[in-house]
Amino acid sequence: MAALIVRVGGGPDALGVGLEAVALIVAGYTFVPATLERLVRGGIGVGTLMTIAALGAVLLGEVGEAAMLAFLFAISEGLEEYAVTRTRRGLRALLSLVPDTATVLRDGREQTVPPADLALGEVMIVKPGERIATDGIVRSGRTALDTSAVTGESMPVEAGPGDEVFAGSINGTGVLEVEVAAGAQDNSLARIVRIVEAEQSRKGDAQRLADRIATPLVPAVMVAAAAIAVVGSLAGDPRVWIERALVVLVAASPCALAIAIPVTVVAAVGAASRFGVLVKGGAALEALGRIRGIALDKTGTLTRNRPAVLDVATAEGTTPHDVLAVAAALEARSEHPLAPAILAAVDDYVPAEQVDAVPGAGLTGRIAGAPVRLGRPGWIDAGPLAADIERMQHAGATAVLVEREGAAIGAVAVRDELRAEAREVVAGLRRDGYTVAMLTGDHDRTARALAADAGIDEVHADLRPEDKARLVETLRATRPTAMVGDGVNDAPALAAADLGIAMGAMGSDVAIDTADVALMGEDLRHLPRALRHARRSRTIMLQNVGLSLAIITVLMPLALFGVLGLAAVVLVHEVAEIVVIANGVRAGRARSPTATARPAPTAAEPIAGTRS
Repeated sequence: MAALIVRVGGGPDALGVGLEAVALIVAGYTFVPATLERLVRGGIGVGTLMTIAALGAVLLGEVGEAAMLAFLFAISEGLEEYAVTRTRRGLRALLSLVPDTATVLRDGREQTVPPADLALGEVMIVKPGERIATDGIVRSGRTALDTSAVTGESMPVEAGPGDEVFAGSINGTGVLEVEVAAGAQDNSLARIVRIVEAEQSRKGDAQRLADRIATPLVPAVMVAAAAIAVVGSLAGDPRVWIERALVVLVAASPCALAIAIPVTVVAAVGAASRFGVLVKGGAALEALGRIRGIALDKTGTLTRNRPAVLDVATAEGTTPHDVLAVAAALEARSEHPLAPAILAAVDDYVPAEQVDAVPGAGLTGRIAGAPVRLGRPGWIDAGPLAADIERMQHAGATAVLVEREGAAIGAVAVRDELRAEAREVVAGLRRDGYTVAMLTGDHDRTARALAADAGIDEVHADLRPEDKARLVETLRATRPTAMVGDGVNDAPALAAADLGIAMGAMGSDVAIDTADVALMGEDLRHLPRALRHARRSRTIMLQNVGLSLAIITVLMPLALFGVLGLAAVVLVHEVAEIVVIANGVRAGRARSPTATARPAPTAAEPIAGTRS
């Protein structure tokens, strides 16, 4: 700017040239060293051609034009760096889910040791409320485990002798003896970290769109310029043809191409953030626009991750209110995993007396002196309610029986229900041509029941985190695939996908840090809107790329035959940059979402009269 003021103001030429040289050095320093390092490794990108073009302008004595080229490219690089910057701080924090100490049986005594000191085959003692220090096999005891950190399963998982348990799972009410099956460096959580880091490294090697174009363009232009200089010098004045070859190099400099994509990215990313979608850079935006397959996690993504009472079955002479009143009375004095759902289903209750938890089975207590129980089928005889229990389980719900004075009076079905908009979103995605699959660590029956309600045909259940990652790799082989999830257990699949999309700003830090896109709200309708926005933005990118390449195609022959000199070539480039910037800014005008009616209730809405 100072050099331009000196030139326009009629200042000394030497001062103007000096300021232009300083501008060239400052701007060139932002990309020339990195370009040279990349060349040494055999890599060619936009920076290579821009460096050659600036050097050519200097050789022609046009230091100001060289400074302008370098300055514009430095701006584009800065914009792209700003758009691409990612913060992924939560991955290593995942390992904090492993407790600092573990209790192990050694020489017949309980000893407290760091998890890293656990040896294969040793027996850990896991008390109620404790996290499991590493993967293992239950040898004695029964309990209900919170495995959401590892499998994503929102409902408690019953565990007993012979069952496999995972690091980071939270024990319920029973005491477990667990045989160590994996060391601290090889347990479930450590594998998640390794998978995510490996997949992030794979993604980091992907080339940017501009560089993918520049890779064949740069050598082709250099060969063409050399051929012009050599053949022209043999046929005419070497000075004229060498100068024309240098002008051709400047004409071929992808100024508009260099700035077109970063401007579009910054505009599109800003627009997406205004309607609640965080896109982490240009590569993520490009990938989002290419996606044709969607893999959806179940818990917390398709569902609300807030289990609710779905149904109440009653024995003869009993009402649903009576059944829920007894169930709530028992749950009011317990830490049973189903307590919040059952207590939310009634307006008023009186806590039971003498409530005891039977690990892996249920609760016992007394109401007005009468013995009552709540628990899993098998521990309580279903009697005439057996068909109702089967129906509830077939619908993918967790069923518990309620007993009073030795007789079953009813059964309560609890299930993590679909988000209200889930069916609408899935139908819209399929209508737009996307294939939709559901991936979950939940049981197959529960998964298929919910998938049917959502309108999803492709279901993969009983998956551990590494299973999800492998499955996503398989899906990617047939089409560009995005994984949508919200939990720690989804992190490997988010990283393995062509694009990871985290659901909800209040979800797991690890999921959000691992993902390329984060839906900041809890409304799943942000997903199709983000996809539409990315497709439109990618179209604008391609328009800008096409215009940039067309300008190069036109300028090169005009420069070759001397129709345009260096000043005219640079002027055309600057006008082209204004055009592509104006076009790129259009990506910042986010379109309003299409108004849609609230979807009809699913066939399995929570029971009437309940609170959620």
